Amino acid sequence: MSPVNGGPDSGVDPEVMDLDGVDADVLPAALPGNLDEDLSDEPFDAAAFDEDEFVGDEVPFYDGDAFSVDEGELLPVLAVVGRPNVGKSTLVNRIIGRREAVTEDTPGVTRDRVAYEAAWNGRRFTVLDTGGWDPEGEGLRASITAQAERAVALADAVLFVVDATVGATDHDEAVVRILRASKKPVVLAANKVDGAATESDASMLWSLGLGEPYPVSALHGRGSGDLLDAALEALPVEPGLGHLVIGGPRRVALLGKPNVGKSSLLNKLAGENRVVVDSVAGTTVDPVDELVELGGKTWRFVDTAGIRRKVNTASGHEYFASLRTAAALDKAEVAVVLIEAHESITEQDTRIISMVVESGRALVIAYNKWDLLDDERRHYLEREIERDLVRVPWAPRVNIAARTGRHMDKLVPAIETALESWDQRIPTGRLNSFIGTLVAAHPHPIRGGKQPRVLFATQAATRPPRFVLFASGFIEAGYRRFIERRLREEFGFAGTPIDLSIRVREKRSKR
Repeated sequence: MSPVNGGPDSGVDPEVMDLDGVDADVLPAALPGNLDEDLSDEPFDAAAFDEDEFVGDEVPFYDGDAFSVDEGELLPVLAVVGRPNVGKSTLVNRIIGRREAVTEDTPGVTRDRVAYEAAWNGRRFTVLDTGGWDPEGEGLRASITAQAERAVALADAVLFVVDATVGATDHDEAVVRILRASKKPVVLAANKVDGAATESDASMLWSLGLGEPYPVSALHGRGSGDLLDAALEALPVEPGLGHLVIGGPRRVALLGKPNVGKSSLLNKLAGENRVVVDSVAGTTVDPVDELVELGGKTWRFVDTAGIRRKVNTASGHEYFASLRTAAALDKAEVAVVLIEAHESITEQDTRIISMVVESGRALVIAYNKWDLLDDERRHYLEREIERDLVRVPWAPRVNIAARTGRHMDKLVPAIETALESWDQRIPTGRLNSFIGTLVAAHPHPIRGGKQPRVLFATQAATRPPRFVLFASGFIEAGYRRFIERRLREEFGFAGTPIDLSIRVREKRSKR
């Protein structure tokens, strides 16, 4: 091999020759003294540095820097309950003024109890959406009913929704008996009253013995003001149990494909059956958040719907569930991506990890169902990790079993490590000292007779760490990956993506 093509006598730095595919052409180990003048338009004057002289990559914006560290606020809780398909989630969306709860004209879409913050006439409160209450349900329906009963126990007041077009059914009367036993204030909503002609249907609900039925159309908003006025009268000014709104605790999103064990993990962490767990994939639809005490700290864990292989082709509540999962990731600070350890890593798993990296959130990879692993599978898993997860070797890894609680104590240290890296800021002086030493030892390959130089570096932001390099010419992608790899070796950054942007100095017109 000739020296020109990077042979042993070419003087090409072996570190730069192995820059993730960068073809290092001619790169002398010691550049001639006058070569610098030929390769750079003019020497860099740090004192006269002007950022406006540089053009190039736009520094992407993440909203991570705006995360609040304020303490949470305790708000009164209004639980919305009723039998399946009476319009509870539609009414919740009407109350909170946005489409948060997933709705579809099919019974059983909502399964867990989901909290939303709402406000009416200057008063803030928490709305708990629940699944359809079926006192005679079995299996999954029984679990959904148990969550609704738990919502009533946690609430300061209850909004009982009945379909006025159908009237009071045996299931409605069974729910009423349970509500009376709870001793909680109850407001009766006669839903699906879309006009004056159907208001007489609402009057038939006096027979339930819960007081005045308030006719309302959750779909069109008719009568919702009077209903909310009555609900606020039922809610105490000072909450009894209350619900802590999003505030101080760090937010952790549990992500993964369907049936990977996200809900089981949340239940194990919470120490109770907080969310419905079933062997049927896709049980979770709405994101469910829960405050959990772990490692002496309070965390807000968010269980999300499983991300399916083809989101764009999904329809109905599955499509909207995927949108809610993406929104939950945007609100989170760190994502724990669950992967089935006893199954092969799939394209779906790597796509979910890529989604977290692109969102700029900290990342922890949890290999769940570790108790089902044998020695042979463990060998192949290590090879799959090296092959399929080569983009995220920096992500902390924990091996857990959500069903048995194995190695749960290792999850919090991994999350804390990722968040510390996500928040980390490198002083500009230390950063430039490191970059200067690095590029001096391993300069950028020569391209077209020119060798771009990194003139100045700064960390523009945290959450995630974003670095801007000001250079005299275009910096190739492979050299950027080399710098990122060395940044991680020097400063850590375990568990967080790093954004590296390049600003190239414009050529000044000669006068």
